[in-house]
Amino acid sequence: MAQVTILAGPERRRRWSDEQREQIVTEAFQSGARVCDVARRHDVARSQIYEWRQVMRRQADPAFVPAVLVDERPQQVCEPVVAAVFDLPDGGRLKIFASASPALVAAALKAMR
Repeated sequence: MAQVTILAGPERRRRWSDEQREQIVTEAFQSGARVCDVARRHDVARSQIYEWRQVMRRQADPAFVPAVLVDERPQQVCEPVVAAVFDLPDGGRLKIFASASPALVAAALKAMR
């Protein structure tokens, strides 16, 4: 069913309250929602919804995560332990490290066939 809005007087623009804008933007960007459908349902331009979202993002308080400084020396990183080395016919070399998962080792050996 179509809705007709009659604008009388010198004011030709619709005014949306902040709550209405927030509700429309939230609805438009929910999972599975399409902006064009929400815009059509509320009789507002798609570009207006994107503009409202951009304004809301600028007005939002930035989120900061506090940094914690620890006065500890980093642990020495040891070299990975090589469990097996395969020389390939084309001159390449395949190294399998002890920390490799069994699935990765199986895939590498299967690829060598």
